[in-house]
Amino acid sequence: MADLFSSDPAAPEPSAHRPLADRLRPQTLAEVIGQRQVLGPEGPLTVMLASGALSSLIFWGPPGVGKTTIARLLAHETDLQFVQISAIFTGVPDLRKVFEAARIRRDNGQGTLLFVDEIHRFNKAQQDGFLPHMEDGTILLVGATTENPSFELNAAVLSRAQVMVLERLDTADLEALLQRAEGTLGRGLPLDAGARAGLLEMADGDGRALLNLVEQVAAWKTDAPLDTDALAARLMKRAAQYDKGGDAHYNLISALHKSVRGSDPDAALYWFARMLEGGEDPRYLARRITRMAVEDIGLADPQAQAVCLQSWETYERLGSPEGELALAQALAYLALAPKSNAAYVAYKGARAAAKRTGSEPPPKHILNAPTSLMKDQGYGEGYAYDHDAEDGFSGQNYFPDGMERPSLYQPVERGFERDLKKRLDYFARLRAKRET
Repeated sequence: MADLFSSDPAAPEPSAHRPLADRLRPQTLAEVIGQRQVLGPEGPLTVMLASGALSSLIFWGPPGVGKTTIARLLAHETDLQFVQISAIFTGVPDLRKVFEAARIRRDNGQGTLLFVDEIHRFNKAQQDGFLPHMEDGTILLVGATTENPSFELNAAVLSRAQVMVLERLDTADLEALLQRAEGTLGRGLPLDAGARAGLLEMADGDGRALLNLVEQVAAWKTDAPLDTDALAARLMKRAAQYDKGGDAHYNLISALHKSVRGSDPDAALYWFARMLEGGEDPRYLARRITRMAVEDIGLADPQAQAVCLQSWETYERLGSPEGELALAQALAYLALAPKSNAAYVAYKGARAAAKRTGSEPPPKHILNAPTSLMKDQGYGEGYAYDHDAEDGFSGQNYFPDGMERPSLYQPVERGFERDLKKRLDYFARLRAKRET
């Protein structure tokens, strides 16, 4: 193979100083390791190439999975001129030059595949600038992004391009890449089985990172294979891929929240730890944990909110890392607590009902009448004081006159809400009795 990543697919002159990743650059799409979901026999890219109908594309995936390499090879296999720019370093004047050069090529019978790295970094106006050149065939756009295109790219661009999701390399992919690297080096790495597995783990699904690590290990002078501890002593583990403002942030908090909702404390603690390892602010996690108590546990366990607030306060007093244990304990409590979103559903139903009924006034019998004019208008007339009623319950109507009584709060048969349901049913029976 030849690496998964970057540069021109044409083989450069041999050089002892070329990085391993450069020497391992693939020459054809068939040599790319991984991404079978798009490059397999029935994959969308394979079908496009076979039909001769390659469209503009957006590659969405983490770093080091072959976005740039696949784009280069697509240009090579379709006889298009490959032009690469980065949204980080390219401004509007540069784009104009790129489009003008592509137009000249088109007029001379040569198409252009324009690869835009970090395309989500372009603002809306800059992204809109691609549209006329995509539509008239001046360029075939291939954008690469690590962020969710649904949120980061204009709808107009997305409507003219197909999104291809590229996935992090799994262990089998990384092992295959490692074996190819060893074949190019002409020798195996000086690692025992455990250290070899540890090296793959350090790469964390990133093929480019793996090749960089392999190059370091291959340069070591050692008489015997290194074990896991020796490898860890010589190499630092890569930082986890995590952007506190990016897609990984939202994916991991979603995983954490749903693990709590699914009553799985082990999974909840795992995702909590992943976010902390990625550098997430524990205060953000404290706020989200409290939200979980309100949204997914509610009145099934009223104590859950108090546990969250106490853990939050404990964190504020202790700080990191000791205070994070209090948040972890709150997570375990929430995961094992009875679940109910009945109050949450009731609240949303009440908001919807309030919008529907507009400015309907309360019934006059529950309005105070501090002035004689208001008494003359019927304010407070017929009000039944509940404490004077049988069972301390009058059963009067408290909704606007003419509004059909909604049933908003439906407690579940779990936890403390089981008792609340009994109370709700009790008052419903009394109300029905008073109305007859």
